[in-house]
Amino acid sequence: MKTSLRLLAGLMASASFATIAHAGEVAGSIADSTGTRPLEAATVRIVELDRSAQTDRAGHFIFGEVPAGTYTLQATYVGAEPVTRTITVPQTGKVDASLSLTGIGNADILVVGQAATQASSLSRKKAADGVSDVLTRDAVGEFPDQNVAESLRRLPGVNILNDQGEGRFVSIRGLDPSLNSTSLNGVRVPAPESDVRSVALDVVSSDTIESIEVKKSLTPDMDADAIGGSVEIKTVSAFDRKKDTYSVNLEGSYNDYSGKITPKGSLDFTKKLGDNFGVAGSISYYKRKFETDNIEADNWDVSDDGVAYSPTIEYRDYDVERTRINGALSFDWRASDTTKVYLRGNWAQFDDHEYRRRTTFDFDEAPSSGTATSATFDDADGEITVQRDLKDRFERQRIQSYVLGGDTDTGVWTFKWLASYSKSSEEEHGSIDPIRFESKFEDDGVAVNWDYANRRIPTYTLTSGADEVNNAANYTFDKTDVTTLSDSQDREYALKADLGRTFATDKGDFTIQIGAKQRWRKKSYDATITTYEAGDVDYTMEDYLGTQTYRLNGISLGPVLAKSAGRDFMAAYGDTLEIDEYGSTVDSNSSDYSAVENITAAYALARWDSDALRVIGGLRMERTHNELTGNLVTDDDSYDLPPIEQVRYSRNYTNWLPSLTIRYSPQGNVVARLAGYKSLMRPNLSDLAPRYTVNEDREAEFGNPYLKPYQAWNLDAGIEWYFTGNGALTFSGFYKSIDDYIVTRYYTGDEAVVDGVSYEELRIPENASKATVAGFEASYSQAYTMLPAPFDGLLTQLNYTYTYSKGTLFDDDGVARNITLPSSARNTFNVVLGYDKGPLDLRLAGTYRDKYLDEVGDSAEEDRMVDNHFQLDFSGKIEVTKGVRLTFDVININNAKYFAYQNYAGGQRLLQFEKYGPTYKVGVRATF
Repeated sequence: MKTSLRLLAGLMASASFATIAHAGEVAGSIADSTGTRPLEAATVRIVELDRSAQTDRAGHFIFGEVPAGTYTLQATYVGAEPVTRTITVPQTGKVDASLSLTGIGNADILVVGQAATQASSLSRKKAADGVSDVLTRDAVGEFPDQNVAESLRRLPGVNILNDQGEGRFVSIRGLDPSLNSTSLNGVRVPAPESDVRSVALDVVSSDTIESIEVKKSLTPDMDADAIGGSVEIKTVSAFDRKKDTYSVNLEGSYNDYSGKITPKGSLDFTKKLGDNFGVAGSISYYKRKFETDNIEADNWDVSDDGVAYSPTIEYRDYDVERTRINGALSFDWRASDTTKVYLRGNWAQFDDHEYRRRTTFDFDEAPSSGTATSATFDDADGEITVQRDLKDRFERQRIQSYVLGGDTDTGVWTFKWLASYSKSSEEEHGSIDPIRFESKFEDDGVAVNWDYANRRIPTYTLTSGADEVNNAANYTFDKTDVTTLSDSQDREYALKADLGRTFATDKGDFTIQIGAKQRWRKKSYDATITTYEAGDVDYTMEDYLGTQTYRLNGISLGPVLAKSAGRDFMAAYGDTLEIDEYGSTVDSNSSDYSAVENITAAYALARWDSDALRVIGGLRMERTHNELTGNLVTDDDSYDLPPIEQVRYSRNYTNWLPSLTIRYSPQGNVVARLAGYKSLMRPNLSDLAPRYTVNEDREAEFGNPYLKPYQAWNLDAGIEWYFTGNGALTFSGFYKSIDDYIVTRYYTGDEAVVDGVSYEELRIPENASKATVAGFEASYSQAYTMLPAPFDGLLTQLNYTYTYSKGTLFDDDGVARNITLPSSARNTFNVVLGYDKGPLDLRLAGTYRDKYLDEVGDSAEEDRMVDNHFQLDFSGKIEVTKGVRLTFDVININNAKYFAYQNYAGGQRLLQFEKYGPTYKVGVRATF
């Protein structure tokens, strides 16, 4: 051991042969020519020593162990004129080398506007170690995006999965959102929802952030649980600005489909309290009222006569009110020239109040007759059940994170540490989901003809018995589920420390860095659900009627319940209803679980940095400890109440994760990258939990505590060309070989049996064998400042991503089936046309995502697919006086819709269709 230590010390000494006793320190900052903003990711070179450094978010840089002498210092930044300065370094002491940069042609590129944000994003991309893309705060503001997820879809290789027309989950390089990680100010963000690991980024407002960086390749000092990519969100720091700033944004939002006007407002500030202490904060509020019209169908079948049909079709009318409140507060202290300490806190609340009126047709027999585009059901041949129900659900999500940390950089030694706490939750109290009235028709003269000519919007005609079907007095109370409690909690504590030592040589810098991190996480879910039934009393829906607002193709839902029907009915008759003790016990216990996930990580890396070459190689170790608790509820109605057995599992595993990253820049405007590394993603904690759930339709869901984590070998390669002006052309390719990837299998019929109990549908997560992902990204950005006026204000941003994915499934008979990976879209692209000159700032953005596999069925015909999506958005701003701009945005100009289907019986068969309409925003922004 002593010999090894002496050898390591000798290697360190030999690596620092150019470090002489007579050496000084060169430090300074880079800012724009107006002195308003520090420039992050500007490249600073000591030309004669072939040494380079990048500025931090405060614009600072530092070189340690610089031999005494006279040198040329050069600073570069995308879209700016290079600046050089001659400096003389004494034998000891520090040289202050602060510089300011001016845009090409003396233009101010660095304060506001699309050109400034493009220069900032490209500079950060250029300076990064691996493959990454960045959105700065102002770039987010240039788009009419409603949350962080929608902002991210503008980047290469990124698309989003929508929820009722609004971006929610982020997919990177076509991979499922569960394969990404998300952090806020360096703190891993837990998931509010009980059943996923991925974070729904619609909770976080885009008004409170400073930047969003998507890192698509990993280095050993990064958490390894990211196969798709790592989303890193930063909020504003006081030292992100050279001067104190205050900004106010007020906005009104109008949804064309609902006809509702709702408010949005935000306030943020940065304030220096002396030279070395600052505070920054922000708060935002956004209320959005909108409506969606929806049609959903069960898995399709074919009758003996060859008629394709769905046994259940639902028409859904949604009225939704969403409220977001976000706040952030940050304190920064420059304890010395080399040490910074910070404290940052973030809090976000997302309220979702949803009313859903639904009319459901359910057929227990195949159609009596039909054609290739129609089916007719007659109650003389089989029972027709029509249900009319209402969901009244209020759900509140909260995300909070707090971090205390410090960074020390002497130019020779670096030391970073942080302690953090984060918590996410999702709660419901008193939701009614649903209250249902139904009528069963058999030999009552009711016949329904379905027209499937429009594959997205099937329509129906009551060819006989219309008066019976549309008579509210014929619908009697069936049941209601009242959610007394639905409580998902996810919390994590973490400690992290990194120590590095840099040795200066005559050809560059050599750094050795080590670090460790400990994470303690606990996720739990607790539900209390009570099911009420009518018993011997018949209550009808005729006293609780409301007005429908369904608009799809003139379809009528028939009589619908009022929004207050659930609460009014329970207030009037709740004490007379019978409680389904058996069903309530199943629902209240089968989904409960608790999961502990403790992760111990350590790494070591070596880094070589010269003006042209950067190499980072090392090894990371992560050890995972799980403690899993769930309920096994035996669904056997021979018991008065279902037997409940609490089940516990404990498991440990260790992953060793090597990594090598190479960044080569033979010229200042050309960067080539190559990265090879191993990463992982742990299963959803809810999927691991040994639990069991079943709903009223005998659709069951089981956990699987034997799931293995995904493990992936990744290869990234790219080339980037940064133009003399403000622009770049970039290309990167990627390849991923994934072992033990996880899919959710859906079993029906004879295969949907567990322990002798049969279900209509069985859902269980399983490890598949192996998956492959490959593709490439291409991006072009350009500010056309070289054109004559007025065309010198034009900008374009174009990016395209191609993703190929392949996985293999095996059925119970061992027969293999190849699939694309869930959420993997083959083609995605973004096109932005902008104009930024003088008081005018305009941007038209189009986003396209190809179709993708959403859920895996028993066969290819039963797989759930989501159709392609193209959305067009517009953002316009005009400066009416210094610091004050009027804004006008249009979201979803082309009224893009959502369509999910099965490729069944020779056609695309509807599973879900939604329509939302465009949203218009008018506002004012003031900065001073």
